[in-house]
Amino acid sequence: MAGHSKWANIKHQKAIVDAKRGNVFTQLSRAIIVAARNGVPDAAGNFQLRTAIDKAKAAGIPNDNIERAIAKGAGTFGGDNSSLEEIRYEGYGPGGVAILIEALTDNRNRTAADLRVSFSKNGGNLGETGCVSWIFAQKWVCIVEGRVNEEQLLEASLEGDAESYEMIAEEMVEVFTELVNLEKLSHTLKTKGFNVTDIELRWIPGNQVEVTDPDQAKSLLKLIDTLEGLDDVQNVTANFEMAENLMAAMA
Repeated sequence: MAGHSKWANIKHQKAIVDAKRGNVFTQLSRAIIVAARNGVPDAAGNFQLRTAIDKAKAAGIPNDNIERAIAKGAGTFGGDNSSLEEIRYEGYGPGGVAILIEALTDNRNRTAADLRVSFSKNGGNLGETGCVSWIFAQKWVCIVEGRVNEEQLLEASLEGDAESYEMIAEEMVEVFTELVNLEKLSHTLKTKGFNVTDIELRWIPGNQVEVTDPDQAKSLLKLIDTLEGLDDVQNVTANFEMAENLMAAMA
């Protein structure tokens, strides 16, 4: 099983627990600010913003906080959130695993320093821009939960112009598409009765590094968990492949 899919499943199972952490609230609020800033500050006309709001509500963020984040993104609230930058960092984990980090920060020097320390303490190193990004391609993913009829899923995926889908657990499917087809795909899946529980932009690796050593696996997963725990980090992607039983033991 591909590492990114199994890891996506583990991260999804951790979502309810992780949502209780304050940094997750910060990350989701920042995602709303950026979505509102990059498009119209109206969920009806901004699919990225609508998706960010849905994730925030699912995590239990109060409506007042969501409205405040939208206002900050639109520039009608005040404060210094207009200084938030979207920055991508790249590096290597144990065993040469490529790691891509997406961050939102108001202080790139602080963020880079935090990332450098996290890498060095967990057997990796922060690299230069472009050192690993060539390995990955961006795709939007609709996550479907519940038991599905694969014939019906295939039909709906074709109708929604999906590129592919992957069964990553007994009751979880990921359906991949380009940004231009995302809203159509999401609408089609929901109309056909599929339970779309999340939508996210993900970096998909073109090749994977197999990790078989338990100590290396432990260091790698600890590094990813540490990176994801940083306030400025929005998303972490890696190109590792690991046996399911080894990953489950480490997680």
